[in-house]
Amino acid sequence: MLMQSMGTGDTAPRLILWLCLGVLILGVGFVQCGVTYDRKALLINGQRRILFSGSIHYPRSTPDMWEGLIQKAKDGGVDVIETYVFWNLHEPSPGKYDFDGRNDLVRFVKTIHKAGLYAHLRIGPYVCAEWNFGGFPVWLKYVPGISFRTDNEPFKRAMQGFTERIVELMKSENLYESQGGPIILSQIENEYGRQGQLLGAEGHNYMTWAAKMAIATETGVPWVMCKEDNAPDPVINTCNGFYCDSFAPNKPYKPLIWTEAWSGWFTEFGGPMHHRPVQDLAFAVARFIQKGGSFVNYYMYHGGTNFGRTAGGPFVTTSYDYDAPIDEYGLIREPKYGHLKELHRAIKMCEKALVSTDPVVTSLGNKQQAHVYSSESGDCSAFLANYDTESAARVLFNNVHYNLPPWSISILPDCRNAVFNTAKVGVQTSQMEMLPTNTPNFQWQSYLEDLSSLDDSSTFTTQGLLEQINVTRDTSDYLWYMTSVDIGETESFLHGGELPTLIIQSTGHAVHIFVNGQLSGSAFGTRQNRRFTYRGKINLRSGTNKIALLSVAVGLPNVGGHFESWNTGILGPVALHGLSQGKRDLSWQKWTYQVGLKGEAMNLAYPTNTPSNGWMDASLVVQKPQPLTWHKTYFDAPEGNEPLALDLEGMGKGQIWVNGESIGRYWTAFATGDCDHCSYTGTYKPNKCLSGCGQPTQRYYHVPRSWLKPSQNLLVIFEELGGNPSAVSLVKRSVSGVCAEVSEYHPNIKNWQIESYGKGQTFRRPKVHLKCSPGQAISAIKFASFGTPLGKCGSYQQGECHAATSYAILERKCVGKARCAVTISNSNFGKDPCPNVLKRLTVEAVCSPETSITSWKP
Repeated sequence: MLMQSMGTGDTAPRLILWLCLGVLILGVGFVQCGVTYDRKALLINGQRRILFSGSIHYPRSTPDMWEGLIQKAKDGGVDVIETYVFWNLHEPSPGKYDFDGRNDLVRFVKTIHKAGLYAHLRIGPYVCAEWNFGGFPVWLKYVPGISFRTDNEPFKRAMQGFTERIVELMKSENLYESQGGPIILSQIENEYGRQGQLLGAEGHNYMTWAAKMAIATETGVPWVMCKEDNAPDPVINTCNGFYCDSFAPNKPYKPLIWTEAWSGWFTEFGGPMHHRPVQDLAFAVARFIQKGGSFVNYYMYHGGTNFGRTAGGPFVTTSYDYDAPIDEYGLIREPKYGHLKELHRAIKMCEKALVSTDPVVTSLGNKQQAHVYSSESGDCSAFLANYDTESAARVLFNNVHYNLPPWSISILPDCRNAVFNTAKVGVQTSQMEMLPTNTPNFQWQSYLEDLSSLDDSSTFTTQGLLEQINVTRDTSDYLWYMTSVDIGETESFLHGGELPTLIIQSTGHAVHIFVNGQLSGSAFGTRQNRRFTYRGKINLRSGTNKIALLSVAVGLPNVGGHFESWNTGILGPVALHGLSQGKRDLSWQKWTYQVGLKGEAMNLAYPTNTPSNGWMDASLVVQKPQPLTWHKTYFDAPEGNEPLALDLEGMGKGQIWVNGESIGRYWTAFATGDCDHCSYTGTYKPNKCLSGCGQPTQRYYHVPRSWLKPSQNLLVIFEELGGNPSAVSLVKRSVSGVCAEVSEYHPNIKNWQIESYGKGQTFRRPKVHLKCSPGQAISAIKFASFGTPLGKCGSYQQGECHAATSYAILERKCVGKARCAVTISNSNFGKDPCPNVLKRLTVEAVCSPETSITSWKP
């Protein structure tokens, strides 16, 4: 294979030749390689490529969604689908593997291949990913002598076994590119740099071992390590973050790869939702590309749902929407999806120049720069950047003036015509709503967890307090800690004195306190502070009192090292204060333990195991809300094909199942934060653009349609706190309206054709494009103004300049249609409403089901 050395000496060509021709690598045999790299890019079939990738994690959606998600990614200009591989899903117990249903990794990769896309398989097997226990199976914690993510033989043996199992599975299905498959990259370990530094030599030895072990699997494609500056050759070290334009690989012959360009941020119960403006995300990607980056992966492109008890954190929500271009339900999020699609098209127009030369960087002003790629073959592409966060800039480049908004980059594929600016969004904004379905009101039955009838066969008693996961092995979120306290008749609080105080110290994550069968109080940690202390007065009686503490895990931590040493549950002290004897420490008396709930043992969530006795009409229960209550109902699948969700208004905290499939944990904790400010300019941080303050963090919970039967679907909710299910309903997610705002001189890719490189073109007027969801049409124009309108989507107002024909033109061209396009020109609106003023067309349209729209005739 003939390749350019590009001025790096002979190191890079030797490396590539060594990879492709099968020279011995690290003493582990020969590698036949179909994908290589040099300092500019990955090479596929000998061609350098600029590649855009999107993270879609297969278990966070259902198999029936995969094809549609991957096709939408392809339509959005994505070349590669990235996924982690989740060890705890695939090996739930030692040596027993699961690759069925949502765990069908082979089917997922083959679906990627069928779509004509590449795959990046991040085996890890530590994944972080806000996933329970970071993707490690909990049984790994109990391997004798184990220490996680360090130079430890028991850990390395288990890690190697799983890694090789996955590689062999992929090889057996011919899924590596070297075999004609789609996998062009693999990752070993994950964000290890900081952890390795803390461990010193042991960390370095482990990291080096992991790299050699991975290379020895002979996949025929390159391996990467993200956030690991010391990745040994030939492993490529890569960048994760909101921005990666300051990143450089550890060797000059390795390409710049961005494995996680964070499209948003995850949500935690009790916190607001995080949004990353697409203008800033596009700006970050353009900055990375203009510096010489050649591979960008959006984490996430579709976030999906943390079904079951897969969410980590702890306290990470069941929704893993991540403000991604494709939302949790599989619907396109505009303008993020469309604006990034245009960015990808613009950058791909520059690909020949980008991969064949290095940029010449020149100053265009105090905070403005040009990065120019000009190749010997005559290709020329330029990126004009304005780093000022406050002011727009007018710059002179190649004797032409260009207007650059604050914090933006314009892309000129021919060094002349600006076809895209990161801050100028020309695609529509889609307004999503949860709408009622035709499902009748649920008729509930309820089943109470009876604290007085715990099954002795499932309990055990021992001295002192035990760590929760050591007891449950994470088979349930719940562990009962039960003890008794004898109170003498002479205690002052029995005769009008102050009640005693119970103090409980927990290592996480929540606890419900029951005294003599009655809920006395609850306490919760946070993701930042898992440990917490409960203090509360308790009402004791003379004689023996039963104290039962229900400790609740809300996802095991997913970040860090030494997973074997992490604690959960009540480790004490547990003490009573305010007795006549003063303080009574309960920590070391006898405690009785029960793993899980009675309803879990009875399999109340599963259709074939739901007993008829013990259930009662919920209306009798909800008159006085009861904690630890199971609720069930049956429902028919709603008409249509819109994504579905449960609206859990009125509920507290617990878990949900539909037909025995676990939707996940729910918690309607109210979000705190500052949701009043957001700007796309300036460095992005997760708390910069927030929404949902003062509302439940997560009110809606995704119900996959593939989990439903036409009728008699069983819905089971376990409620910890005493929420009322009477307001719970099934809703559908749909586009309710679309907005668009485009200026007269919006950058337009159609204004440049590669055949007329560098030559002036007849200016094509930009257009406003509106599109409802499939099965919908535009039913009304809520706002229209060609001129200088004000406001934002949902609250537009006419400005000083307004074309009187605006509404009529939009209604004539759009109402009754699923999509429409309106050219932005004075002639289209009759006359120029304000000469010598830059105008824009702003529209807000209503989308409705096509069946409900009467044909509109002009």
